[in-house]
Amino acid sequence: MDKANPLSTPMVVRSLNVENDPFRPCEDNEEVLGPEVPYLSAIGALMYLTNCTRPDISFAVNLLARFSSAPTKRHWNGIKHILRYLRGTVDLGLFYPNDSKEGGYAVAGYLSDPHKAKSQTGYVFMNGGTAISWRSQKQTLVATSSNHAEVIALHEASRECVWLRSMSQHIVTSCGLEKDRSPTPIHEDNAACVSQMKEGYIKSDRTKHIPPRFFAYTRDLIKDNQVEMRYVQSSNNSADLFTKALPTATFRKHVHDIGMRHVRRM
Repeated sequence: MDKANPLSTPMVVRSLNVENDPFRPCEDNEEVLGPEVPYLSAIGALMYLTNCTRPDISFAVNLLARFSSAPTKRHWNGIKHILRYLRGTVDLGLFYPNDSKEGGYAVAGYLSDPHKAKSQTGYVFMNGGTAISWRSQKQTLVATSSNHAEVIALHEASRECVWLRSMSQHIVTSCGLEKDRSPTPIHEDNAACVSQMKEGYIKSDRTKHIPPRFFAYTRDLIKDNQVEMRYVQSSNNSADLFTKALPTATFRKHVHDIGMRHVRRM
C-alpha cells in the first residue's frame, strides 16, 4: 500500500440501505477469502495501532474485526481503505500539552449494526485536552430505543471513569501530591438521558424495560461526587468518532478535538 493514493477518512460513509451496506456479513453467494489473504494479520496489526496511538480508526477496525471468521472481498477492501488513510496520516498522533483540562465524552450509535439490531458504545476520556482512554464496542444487549442505548453507553463510560480515577489518584499519592476530589465530568448529547442519570431511575412507560442497574451504578457515582453528568451538543460530542462513519469535515473536527495533531517534520 506504499504507492496507494491516501484517503481522508478511514472508512466510507455507510448506506442506509441494509442490502447495499458494504460492511454486511458474508452472503451465501459470496466467496470467503482464503488463507493467502492476510486478513487476520491485518486486523491484529490495526487493533494494536488503535489501542495504542490511533483512536481515529477505532470504529472502522472494530467493525471489520467482526468478520474475521468469514471475510469477503468487500471486507478486505475496507482493510485497504484504512491502510490508505494511514498512508496519508503517518505523521498524525496524540499530542499532550501542559493543560489541566480533563473529562470524558460518551455516546451510543443506535442500531449501528442494522443486521443484528445492535447499537455501538463509544467513549473517550481526556487529560490535558488529549485522549488517554477510548473505546468503540458493539453492545451485547439489543437496545429497544436510542435512550436505552445511551444509558448503556453511560454505564460503560462510568465504569471506565472509576478505574481511571483510581489510577490517577494512586499516581498523585505516590508523588506526595494532594488528591483532586472534584468529580470527573462526562458529557452526553442526550438531554433526557442526562436528566435520568441525575434524578435516578424512575419507572415509566419509556424506562420500565431498561434494567435499573444501568441507572443505579452511575447514580451512586454521582452521589459520591466521583462523576458529574453534563449535556453537550451532538456536534461537539467527540465520542461520535467511535460510533459511526462520519463525513470528512466532521471527522477531522473530532480528531482535532481529542488532541491528535500532525507532527511537523524539520
